[in-house]
Amino acid sequence: VGFGTFGQFLARRWVGRGHAVFAHSRGDYAKTAAGMGVAWVPDAAALSELSVDVLFVATSILSFEKVLRALPAPLLEKALVVDVLSVKAHAKQTMLAVLPPTADVLCTHPMFGPDSGRHGWQGLPCVYDQVRVADYHRAARALALFEDEGCQMVKLSCERHDALAAASQFVTHLTGRLLSKLQLQPSPIATQGFKALLQLVDNTCRDSFDLFYALYSHNANSNDMMDQFGAAFSELRREILDFGAAPPAPAGEIAISRTVA
Repeated sequence: VGFGTFGQFLARRWVGRGHAVFAHSRGDYAKTAAGMGVAWVPDAAALSELSVDVLFVATSILSFEKVLRALPAPLLEKALVVDVLSVKAHAKQTMLAVLPPTADVLCTHPMFGPDSGRHGWQGLPCVYDQVRVADYHRAARALALFEDEGCQMVKLSCERHDALAAASQFVTHLTGRLLSKLQLQPSPIATQGFKALLQLVDNTCRDSFDLFYALYSHNANSNDMMDQFGAAFSELRREILDFGAAPPAPAGEIAISRTVA
């Protein structure tokens, strides 16, 4: 459910491995689905009639709850529902609140996408948390869709994932978005480090601002990380200004830096 860029990315890989994949989305992707060998299901209610027992939800973070609530109850009652969101505590809390108690809940975050995974998934990390699982064999088969591709499977609680993601994924997006405000341009004397920064800007700004906002608003750790980011910049600014303002030490004496708050 959810057949945008990331949903198509997953489906294309799994169809290529011989799996039967059904797709449903609010938009009409019938031609796209047919082109990659995916069975298109325009009506969500029809999924219930197909005996689908593993349901991947590949929507945006912001629309996740709305999409879940719109799915027909018969589809969810005994299904394994798997999310692929970049924020995990929100996904976990939402599924536990919305899904029937008979539904199994598996949270995953494939930490790659169409760009980084275009040549294969070997060695790429996939985080997972078996939140509520009665049928462990079915959950293992769902995880094997990533494991069989060579993914590095990382078992983490949703809460621990979000703490780590705020200090890595969110910081990466925050840095890229901040640098984009400088409107940096390629230079004939650019160092490799500068080229890497331009690539970072391109990679992060290629994603929608909705995603960047969702990484902030739906991860309780991101606001603290943004505060730390701002505080670190202020501290570094003070250090560099104090360094330039410090008088040179007389010969034979050791300079002691004093910072006045």
